[in-house]
Amino acid sequence: MQVRSMLKEDWKVVKCIYQEGIDTGIATFQLSAPEWETWDKSHLKVGRLVLLENNTIQGWAALSPTSQREVYKGVCEVSIYIDPQTSGKGFGTLLLQKLIEESEKHGIWTLQSKIFPQNIASLVLHKKSGFREVGTREKIGQRKGIWYDNILLERRSPLF
Repeated sequence: MQVRSMLKEDWKVVKCIYQEGIDTGIATFQLSAPEWETWDKSHLKVGRLVLLENNTIQGWAALSPTSQREVYKGVCEVSIYIDPQTSGKGFGTLLLQKLIEESEKHGIWTLQSKIFPQNIASLVLHKKSGFREVGTREKIGQRKGIWYDNILLERRSPLF
C-alpha cells in the first residue's frame, strides 16, 4: 500500500469512488460527484491524498475549509472515501492517519467530520483515529424529501 498526493490525473478514478459513496445514500448529501474544477475549488491544495494498492487507487481523502474567516484557518472538514470492494482491509485507517499527519504539518489544529448515523463504518473509523463525538445535528439536511441527521465529530491536534 502506498499513500501519495492526489494529482489532477487521478480525478477519473477518484470521482468514481466518490460516486460509489454518494450512491450508498449514507456518505454525503451530494447527489453526484462534481467535475474536477468544482471539486478543486472547494478543497484545500494540501491534504489531498490517494491510497494505492498494486498501483490502483483504492481510496482518497481531502480537506476543505469550514469557514473563510481567518480565526478558523486551522479548522477543516475531512472527506474520506474507500472503494467499497476493498473495505475491511485497513485502507481507511491508514489513509485517515496520513491525512491527520499532513494536516498537522500545515498548521491545521482541528479536523471535523459530519457523518450520517447509519454510516457505522465511518463512525468507527473516525473514533478509532482519535475523533470524538461532539453531538448530533438533527434534521440538518434534506435529500429527496427525506430529513437526515449528522453526527459531528472532531479531532483536536495535540500539537497546538
